[in-house]
Amino acid sequence: MNSADVWTTAPATAVLVLSDGTTIKGQGLGATGTATGEVCFNTAMTGYQEIMTDPSYAGQIITFTFPHIGNTGANDEDVETVDMSAVQGACGMIIRADVTNPSNYRALQHLDKWLKDRGIIGLCGVDTRALTALIRDKGMPNAVISHNETGSFDVDALKKQASDWAGLEGADLAKDVTTKSTYEWKETVWQWDEGFADKQNDAFHVVAVDFGVKRNILRLLVNAGCKVTVVPASTSAEEILAHKPDGVFLSNGPGDPAATGIYAVPMVQQLVKNGLPIFGICLGHQILALALGGKTQKMHQGHHGANHPVHDHTTGKVEITSMNHGFAVDAQTLPEGIEETHVSLFDGTNCGLQMKSAPVFSVQHHPEASPGPQDSHYLFDRFIENMRQHKAR
Repeated sequence: MNSADVWTTAPATAVLVLSDGTTIKGQGLGATGTATGEVCFNTAMTGYQEIMTDPSYAGQIITFTFPHIGNTGANDEDVETVDMSAVQGACGMIIRADVTNPSNYRALQHLDKWLKDRGIIGLCGVDTRALTALIRDKGMPNAVISHNETGSFDVDALKKQASDWAGLEGADLAKDVTTKSTYEWKETVWQWDEGFADKQNDAFHVVAVDFGVKRNILRLLVNAGCKVTVVPASTSAEEILAHKPDGVFLSNGPGDPAATGIYAVPMVQQLVKNGLPIFGICLGHQILALALGGKTQKMHQGHHGANHPVHDHTTGKVEITSMNHGFAVDAQTLPEGIEETHVSLFDGTNCGLQMKSAPVFSVQHHPEASPGPQDSHYLFDRFIENMRQHKAR
């Protein structure tokens, strides 16, 4: 795939054009139109609906390495975007095989119809293994995905659009996906044959700062016994403290942490000085690292999947985790008093930290899963224990 066209046997109705001119043609599905984003690959075999609606994927086009995507259809329960009417996740989907009719009892829609309804462009019938190999060799490229049922494309114009796009470095995307107003979350996790339920808790009051939060994170906080108040990403420390929380949660989200950190870092630094227990995930982990004096960096291919091994130094155990991030904390820049707690066994990058002198910790991976393994659910219990001890003091 060296700037050459990659063709399928059927007439092309969709195309992916990389900024270097590489052109990949296939069949379109979902919405028609054009979208610009960074192309990454995800190795998960299940959970494509949760992946596509994770706000952390804003500004990205996802290539699924598993060839059979869409065969369980789509429903209203497996959406991770808090606002189900908003398109806050990935802007494009690339898959290998044609989408079959749904074969799962929970399916309410064909994947093609679901993508159309959400305005997401899809491309299928292409060699996703070759595209994955390209990303591994050259990094995550900027690209344009376009679906036109007539099969007519101005490839030169699409290449220019891709090369002109500024990319994710320096982009504050949290402001685009965060909630616009404060609200309380009461929904619990999904139960077999029962679905979701509402629960009112008051053992611990958690203020969750929404940089692009996933539904299942909020559900697990409720299940753990928390009253959850969700606030916008730009909320000040004074406004957060006015809620009189027992702890603060820093959510996942998209974009460059250094850009979001311009307004988020001062808020977190003030909260750390206040002494409240803090728990961060994904972008929240990166923002916390910046607030404590560390630095972040853009990754070559990122981590995207549901099978990533992580070593927890605090327990000595290896967990299989869900991951979705294109930036990472540079562990070498963490100052004295900040301990590295988790490390990726794929490439040795940082996956967790904690303060030695305060109940403050965070992880890069997604302990709430959805999709993925539940090995890291204990981290929510760790947060609860920190709040319990803080209240006792």
